[in-house]
Amino acid sequence: MRIGFDNDRYITLQAERIRRRIGEFGGKLYLEFGGKLFDDYHASRVLPGFAPDSKARMLKELADDAEVIVAINAQDIETNKRRSDIGIGYDEDVLRLMDMFRGMGIIANKVAITRFTGQPHAEAYQHRLEAMGVECYRHYPIDGYPSNTNLIVSEDGFGKNDFAVTTRPLVVVTAPGPGSGKLATCLSQLYHEHMCGIEAGYAKFETFPVWNLPLKHPVNIAYEAATADLDDRNIIDPFHLEAYGEVCVNYNRDVETFPVVHTLLEKIQGQSPYQSPTDMGVNMVGNCIINDNVCMDAATNEIVRRHFWTAVELMRTGEGAEALAKIDLLMSKAGISEDYSPAHAAALAKEEETGAPAAAMVLPDGTIATGKTSNLLGAASSLLLNALKRVAGIDRKTYIVSNEALEPICRLKIDHLHSVNPRLHSDETLIALSISSVDNPDAARAIAAVEELRGCDAYFSVILSPTDEKLYRSLGINVCCEPKYERHTFYHR
Repeated sequence: MRIGFDNDRYITLQAERIRRRIGEFGGKLYLEFGGKLFDDYHASRVLPGFAPDSKARMLKELADDAEVIVAINAQDIETNKRRSDIGIGYDEDVLRLMDMFRGMGIIANKVAITRFTGQPHAEAYQHRLEAMGVECYRHYPIDGYPSNTNLIVSEDGFGKNDFAVTTRPLVVVTAPGPGSGKLATCLSQLYHEHMCGIEAGYAKFETFPVWNLPLKHPVNIAYEAATADLDDRNIIDPFHLEAYGEVCVNYNRDVETFPVVHTLLEKIQGQSPYQSPTDMGVNMVGNCIINDNVCMDAATNEIVRRHFWTAVELMRTGEGAEALAKIDLLMSKAGISEDYSPAHAAALAKEEETGAPAAAMVLPDGTIATGKTSNLLGAASSLLLNALKRVAGIDRKTYIVSNEALEPICRLKIDHLHSVNPRLHSDETLIALSISSVDNPDAARAIAAVEELRGCDAYFSVILSPTDEKLYRSLGINVCCEPKYERHTFYHR
């Protein structure tokens, strides 16, 4: 894969920028951490070279000076809100996040339960955390938030919230997902610090949109596509333009709320240190792009992926029509079509040729591998084997999985597991390939080449089964599907 982003430089520059901001506020900073902290796969796709855990590794550089508060909305606990990317509830993700911070040597034993109104599940969750030795702090709804600034910055506003006493120069405030109350947690802490006579500041760390890239840069458009369901929009920061005459990109929610944040900081600290929402940020991503063309191509591919992912979600659940329309509008404005990746057209052509579901993948050298449906293998399995043969330098006509390995698995599925589909899924195919590698050197070479497919794009002419999709994702392969099912039935598994 071509590299467009200098990850080591990013970690160094970002840590330096945060240290500098700590110094600007007298030695204590509350840093609102947006986006994915440990598993930012979106960033790694649009900025080739960006490691999914880059932000966590950067924080590890600051471990001796940092501690963490994790915010979670009480209503998200009550409704068991889940993270769609890793499939766990927000309540469990809080524990996961704290464990990962602690594994980095960063203090993480404080949880702010925001918008608490006595929700039973939230109370039970607090008792559970406290039994584990975690400190919990309740934050309450404030009438008129965020516009009623006089009430907010008073004993009946932030003053009602529990205060988490922190001891490190950097306090990272993070959360399992959006709407968790990170900003309000930071401002509430600032209020209490100020009431205790302690000088402290606030800053925001969001990776996207990238403030010093053009508004219509594909990396920034890809962020709009990724958040289409949230109705986020990239816009020019009017406050920054007015204050400094400099064009910077921000997004609508930060621009809309900035006057309120500015006023709250004035009321808490006497004056606001910021003239614009861009001022509040500490993001150095744009300074670490080393090949803009590579990042533009990667981001364009991501925009197209978001189209297919949203279209498939609409087919599966009936939800997402507005998000899909927004993404399609972004594609139209950017002059992008569904065929931006050559694998898309190749998968459809293979389906037309064979009359059955088919697939295609762009390999690291830019060539295309295809897969078709056969008696023993589904298109996902066929594509996986053909792609592995190509990257391992094995002739395409060579059989690397023996019938002795395939047929027992097929019989097991039909005779004992009572499956109506005798074809092997991709995970079963990998098991058969592993068995074959015991006495087949070509199979062993193919297994050794699995990691080379990480980051490749695969397109399927029908919606992939959950089993195959899970396997492909675990291999780091980006999966896109035509929004149609293989069979015209009401129920699909």
